[in-house]
Amino acid sequence: MAANANLGEFLRACRAGTAPETVGITRPASATDRRVSGLRREEVAQLAGVSADYYTRLEQGRHSTPSEAVVDALACVFQLEAAGRAHLADLARPARRRIGKLPAQRVRPAMLQMIASMTEHPALILGRRTDVLAANPLARALLTDWTKLPPRHRNYARWIFLDPDAREAFLDWRTVAAEVVGTLRFYAGRAPDDPQLNELVGELTIKSPEFRTGWNDHRVHERTHGTKRMTHPAVGPITVKYEALTLPGDEDQTLFLYTTDPGSPSYDNLRLLAVWATRQHDAAPAPRH
Repeated sequence: MAANANLGEFLRACRAGTAPETVGITRPASATDRRVSGLRREEVAQLAGVSADYYTRLEQGRHSTPSEAVVDALACVFQLEAAGRAHLADLARPARRRIGKLPAQRVRPAMLQMIASMTEHPALILGRRTDVLAANPLARALLTDWTKLPPRHRNYARWIFLDPDAREAFLDWRTVAAEVVGTLRFYAGRAPDDPQLNELVGELTIKSPEFRTGWNDHRVHERTHGTKRMTHPAVGPITVKYEALTLPGDEDQTLFLYTTDPGSPSYDNLRLLAVWATRQHDAAPAPRH
Protein backbone atom coordinates (compact mmCIF):
# COMPACT_ATOMS: atom_id res chain seq x y z
CA MET A 1 0.00 0.00 0.00
CA ALA A 2 1.32 3.44 -0.93
CA ALA A 3 2.87 5.45 1.84
CA ASN A 4 1.37 8.76 2.90
CA ALA A 5 4.00 10.72 4.79
CA ASN A 6 2.00 13.96 4.63
CA LEU A 7 -0.94 12.37 6.43
CA GLY A 8 1.33 10.91 9.10
CA GLU A 9 3.07 14.24 9.71
CA PHE A 10 -0.24 16.06 10.06
CA LEU A 11 -1.61 13.47 12.49
CA ARG A 12 1.51 13.68 14.65
CA ALA A 13 1.27 17.47 14.73
CA CYS A 14 -2.41 17.29 15.70
CA ARG A 15 -1.72 14.75 18.42
CA ALA A 16 1.10 16.82 19.87
CA GLY A 17 -1.07 19.93 19.86
CA THR A 18 -4.11 18.38 21.58
CA ALA A 19 -4.07 18.82 25.34
CA PRO A 20 -5.34 15.75 27.23
CA GLU A 21 -7.65 17.90 29.34
CA THR A 22 -9.59 19.03 26.26
CA VAL A 23 -10.68 15.46 25.54
CA GLY A 24 -11.41 14.49 29.14
CA ILE A 25 -8.06 12.91 30.06
CA THR A 26 -6.72 14.06 33.42
CA ARG A 27 -3.00 14.70 33.72
CA PRO A 28 -1.19 12.80 36.52
CA ALA A 29 -0.08 14.72 39.56
CA SER A 30 3.57 14.11 38.73
CA ALA A 31 4.82 15.53 35.44
CA THR A 32 7.25 12.64 35.13
CA ASP A 33 4.30 10.26 34.82
CA ARG A 34 3.48 11.72 31.43
CA ARG A 35 6.35 12.32 29.02
CA VAL A 36 4.34 13.81 26.16
CA SER A 37 2.58 17.17 26.21
CA GLY A 38 -0.15 16.04 23.85
CA LEU A 39 -2.00 12.77 23.48
CA ARG A 40 -0.48 9.32 23.29
CA ARG A 41 -1.14 7.19 20.22
CA GLU A 42 -3.10 4.71 22.32
CA GLU A 43 -5.33 7.50 23.63
CA VAL A 44 -6.06 8.80 20.14
CA ALA A 45 -6.88 5.29 18.95
CA GLN A 46 -9.25 4.66 21.85
CA LEU A 47 -11.03 7.99 21.40
CA ALA A 48 -11.36 7.45 17.64
CA GLY A 49 -12.61 3.88 18.01
CA VAL A 50 -9.74 2.19 16.15
CA SER A 51 -6.96 -0.13 17.22
CA ALA A 52 -3.66 1.28 18.41
CA ASP A 53 -1.86 -0.68 15.69
CA TYR A 54 -4.10 0.78 12.99
CA TYR A 55 -3.56 4.36 14.18
CA THR A 56 0.19 3.77 14.48
CA ARG A 57 0.27 2.66 10.85
CA LEU A 58 -1.55 5.86 9.88
CA GLU A 59 1.03 8.02 11.64
CA GLN A 60 3.86 6.06 10.10
CA GLY A 61 2.41 6.46 6.63
CA ARG A 62 1.91 2.72 6.19
CA HIS A 63 -1.84 3.06 5.72
CA SER A 64 -2.61 5.86 3.31
CA THR A 65 -6.39 5.69 2.77
CA PRO A 66 -8.45 5.67 5.99
CA SER A 67 -12.20 5.56 5.59
CA GLU A 68 -14.37 8.65 5.80
CA ALA A 69 -15.67 7.47 9.18
CA VAL A 70 -12.14 7.22 10.57
CA VAL A 71 -11.26 10.65 9.20
CA ASP A 72 -14.33 12.15 10.87
CA ALA A 73 -13.51 10.42 14.15
CA LEU A 74 -9.95 11.72 14.16
CA ALA A 75 -11.12 15.24 13.30
CA CYS A 76 -13.40 15.09 16.35
CA VAL A 77 -10.63 13.82 18.61
CA PHE A 78 -8.33 16.65 17.55
CA GLN A 79 -11.20 19.16 17.62
CA LEU A 80 -10.31 20.43 14.16
CA GLU A 81 -12.08 23.42 12.69
CA ALA A 82 -13.51 23.40 9.16
CA ALA A 83 -10.18 24.10 7.44
CA GLY A 84 -8.40 21.41 9.45
CA ARG A 85 -11.12 18.86 8.73
CA ALA A 86 -10.97 19.61 5.01
CA HIS A 87 -7.18 19.35 5.04
CA LEU A 88 -7.28 16.01 6.84
CA ALA A 89 -9.79 14.72 4.28
CA ASP A 90 -7.54 15.91 1.44
CA LEU A 91 -4.52 14.12 2.88
CA ALA A 92 -6.53 10.92 3.37
CA ARG A 93 -7.61 10.70 -0.26
CA PRO A 94 -6.22 7.84 -2.35
CA ALA A 95 -2.86 8.57 -3.95
CA ARG A 96 -3.21 10.73 -7.03
CA ARG A 97 -1.12 10.72 -10.15
CA ARG A 98 1.88 13.04 -10.04
CA ILE A 99 1.19 16.26 -11.90
CA GLY A 100 3.64 18.19 -14.02
CA LYS A 101 4.06 21.92 -14.18
CA LEU A 102 0.61 23.50 -14.18
CA PRO A 103 -0.31 25.99 -16.90
CA ALA A 104 -0.16 29.68 -16.05
CA GLN A 105 -3.42 31.09 -14.76
CA ARG A 106 -5.17 33.92 -16.56
CA VAL A 107 -7.78 36.34 -15.24
CA ARG A 108 -10.75 36.96 -17.49
CA PRO A 109 -10.73 40.41 -19.15
CA ALA A 110 -14.16 41.23 -17.68
CA MET A 111 -12.85 40.52 -14.19
CA LEU A 112 -9.83 42.76 -14.81
CA GLN A 113 -12.17 45.55 -15.89
CA MET A 114 -14.33 45.05 -12.82
CA ILE A 115 -11.53 45.39 -10.26
CA ALA A 116 -10.02 48.31 -12.19
CA SER A 117 -13.34 50.15 -11.85
CA MET A 118 -13.19 49.84 -8.04
CA THR A 119 -11.46 53.15 -7.36
CA GLU A 120 -12.47 53.35 -3.67
CA HIS A 121 -11.69 49.78 -2.64
CA PRO A 122 -8.46 47.78 -2.96
CA ALA A 123 -9.00 44.55 -4.88
CA LEU A 124 -6.65 41.78 -5.93
CA ILE A 125 -6.90 38.27 -7.31
CA LEU A 126 -4.70 35.47 -6.00
CA GLY A 127 -4.23 32.13 -7.70
CA ARG A 128 -2.49 28.90 -6.87
CA ARG A 129 0.24 29.17 -4.24
CA THR A 130 -0.95 32.77 -3.52
CA ASP A 131 0.38 33.93 -6.90
CA VAL A 132 -0.77 37.52 -7.53
CA LEU A 133 -2.71 37.40 -10.81
CA ALA A 134 -4.14 40.93 -10.76
CA ALA A 135 -4.47 43.97 -8.50
CA ASN A 136 -6.15 47.32 -8.98
CA PRO A 137 -4.18 50.56 -8.46
CA LEU A 138 -5.42 51.08 -4.90
CA ALA A 139 -4.40 47.54 -3.88
CA ARG A 140 -0.95 48.13 -5.35
CA ALA A 141 -0.71 51.38 -3.39
CA LEU A 142 -1.84 49.76 -0.14
CA LEU A 143 0.34 46.64 -0.44
CA THR A 144 3.02 46.72 -3.13
CA ASP A 145 3.19 47.16 -6.88
CA TRP A 146 3.66 43.63 -8.13
CA THR A 147 3.73 44.84 -11.75
CA LYS A 148 7.24 46.17 -11.05
CA LEU A 149 8.49 42.78 -9.90
CA PRO A 150 9.72 39.91 -12.08
CA PRO A 151 6.86 37.49 -12.85
CA ARG A 152 8.39 34.79 -10.64
CA HIS A 153 8.33 37.15 -7.65
CA ARG A 154 4.68 38.14 -7.98
CA ASN A 155 3.56 36.00 -5.09
CA TYR A 156 1.81 37.15 -1.92
CA ALA A 157 3.54 34.66 0.41
CA ARG A 158 6.93 35.51 -1.01
CA TRP A 159 6.25 39.21 -0.45
CA ILE A 160 5.09 38.65 3.12
CA PHE A 161 8.20 36.74 4.17
CA LEU A 162 10.98 38.16 2.02
CA ASP A 163 10.14 41.86 1.59
CA PRO A 164 10.97 44.03 4.64
CA ASP A 165 8.25 46.47 3.57
CA ALA A 166 5.61 43.81 4.28
CA ARG A 167 6.69 43.63 7.93
CA GLU A 168 6.20 47.39 8.16
CA ALA A 169 2.85 47.34 6.37
CA PHE A 170 1.08 44.98 8.81
CA LEU A 171 0.87 45.91 12.48
CA ASP A 172 0.07 42.24 13.20
CA TRP A 173 2.65 40.82 10.82
CA ARG A 174 3.19 37.56 12.73
CA THR A 175 -0.53 36.77 12.66
CA VAL A 176 -0.74 37.57 8.94
CA ALA A 177 2.37 35.48 8.27
CA ALA A 178 0.96 32.50 10.17
CA GLU A 179 -2.23 32.67 8.13
CA VAL A 180 -0.24 32.75 4.89
CA VAL A 181 1.70 29.63 5.90
CA GLY A 182 -1.58 27.94 6.78
CA THR A 183 -3.01 28.90 3.40
CA LEU A 184 -0.09 27.26 1.60
CA ARG A 185 -0.44 24.16 3.78
CA PHE A 186 -4.14 24.02 2.92
CA TYR A 187 -3.36 24.20 -0.79
CA ALA A 188 -0.59 21.61 -0.42
CA GLY A 189 -3.15 19.10 0.82
CA ARG A 190 -5.09 19.48 -2.42
CA ALA A 191 -2.05 19.57 -4.72
CA PRO A 192 0.76 17.75 -2.92
CA ASP A 193 2.74 17.19 -6.11
CA ASP A 194 2.59 20.74 -7.48
CA PRO A 195 6.26 21.30 -8.42
CA GLN A 196 5.92 25.09 -8.35
CA LEU A 197 4.52 24.94 -4.82
CA ASN A 198 7.38 22.72 -3.73
CA GLU A 199 9.84 25.18 -5.25
CA LEU A 200 8.22 28.11 -3.42
CA VAL A 201 8.13 26.26 -0.09
CA GLY A 202 11.77 25.27 -0.52
CA GLU A 203 12.85 28.85 -1.16
CA LEU A 204 10.88 30.26 1.77
CA THR A 205 12.09 27.50 4.09
CA ILE A 206 15.69 28.38 3.32
CA LYS A 207 15.34 32.16 3.41
CA SER A 208 12.82 32.70 6.23
CA PRO A 209 13.15 31.17 9.73
CA GLU A 210 9.59 32.29 10.51
CA PHE A 211 8.23 30.45 7.51
CA ARG A 212 10.27 27.35 8.33
CA THR A 213 8.87 27.27 11.88
CA GLY A 214 5.30 27.84 10.72
CA TRP A 215 5.52 25.22 7.99
CA ASN A 216 6.69 22.60 10.47
CA ASP A 217 3.68 23.35 12.70
CA HIS A 218 1.33 21.89 10.04
CA ARG A 219 -1.43 24.38 10.86
CA VAL A 220 -3.87 25.17 8.07
CA HIS A 221 -5.88 28.27 7.25
CA GLU A 222 -8.67 28.84 4.74
CA ARG A 223 -9.10 32.42 3.57
CA THR A 224 -12.70 33.60 3.99
CA HIS A 225 -12.93 37.00 5.68
CA GLY A 226 -11.22 38.98 8.37
CA THR A 227 -9.59 42.21 9.49
CA LYS A 228 -6.07 43.47 8.95
CA ARG A 229 -4.42 46.37 10.77
CA MET A 230 -2.08 48.15 8.41
CA THR A 231 -0.11 51.35 8.10
CA HIS A 232 1.11 53.28 5.07
CA PRO A 233 4.00 55.75 5.17
CA ALA A 234 2.04 58.33 3.15
CA VAL A 235 -1.26 58.37 5.10
CA GLY A 236 -0.83 56.47 8.38
CA PRO A 237 -2.82 53.58 9.91
CA ILE A 238 -5.57 51.83 7.98
CA THR A 239 -7.68 48.99 9.36
CA VAL A 240 -9.31 47.07 6.52
CA LYS A 241 -11.87 44.31 6.39
CA TYR A 242 -11.55 41.76 3.62
CA GLU A 243 -13.80 39.22 1.93
CA ALA A 244 -12.33 36.32 -0.04
CA LEU A 245 -14.52 35.15 -2.93
CA THR A 246 -13.76 32.10 -5.06
CA LEU A 247 -14.25 33.00 -8.72
CA PRO A 248 -16.68 30.94 -10.81
CA GLY A 249 -14.99 28.76 -13.37
CA ASP A 250 -11.65 28.54 -11.52
CA GLU A 251 -11.68 27.44 -7.89
CA ASP A 252 -7.97 28.26 -7.67
CA GLN A 253 -8.62 31.99 -8.21
CA THR A 254 -9.74 34.09 -5.24
CA LEU A 255 -10.89 37.70 -5.35
CA PHE A 256 -10.02 39.75 -2.27
CA LEU A 257 -12.01 42.92 -1.61
CA TYR A 258 -10.91 45.37 1.09
CA THR A 259 -13.25 47.84 2.77
CA THR A 260 -13.15 50.27 5.69
CA ASP A 261 -15.87 51.43 8.08
CA PRO A 262 -17.52 54.61 6.73
CA GLY A 263 -16.71 57.65 8.84
CA SER A 264 -13.72 56.01 10.50
CA PRO A 265 -10.15 57.36 10.41
CA SER A 266 -9.27 54.32 8.27
CA TYR A 267 -11.95 55.30 5.76
CA ASP A 268 -10.51 58.80 5.49
CA ASN A 269 -6.94 57.49 5.22
CA LEU A 270 -7.87 55.06 2.48
CA ARG A 271 -9.44 57.89 0.49
CA LEU A 272 -6.27 59.92 1.01
CA LEU A 273 -4.27 56.94 -0.22
CA ALA A 274 -6.37 56.82 -3.37
CA VAL A 275 -5.56 60.49 -4.03
CA TRP A 276 -1.88 59.88 -3.27
CA ALA A 277 -1.78 56.90 -5.63
CA THR A 278 -3.34 58.95 -8.43
CA ARG A 279 -0.77 61.71 -7.98
CA GLN A 280 2.05 59.18 -7.96
CA HIS A 281 0.74 57.72 -11.20
CA ASP A 282 0.35 61.12 -12.83
CA ALA A 283 3.85 62.14 -11.75
CA ALA A 284 5.46 58.98 -13.18
CA PRO A 285 7.24 59.42 -16.52
CA ALA A 286 5.32 58.25 -19.55
CA PRO A 287 6.45 54.87 -20.87
CA ARG A 288 8.78 54.94 -23.83
CA HIS A 289 7.63 53.12 -26.95
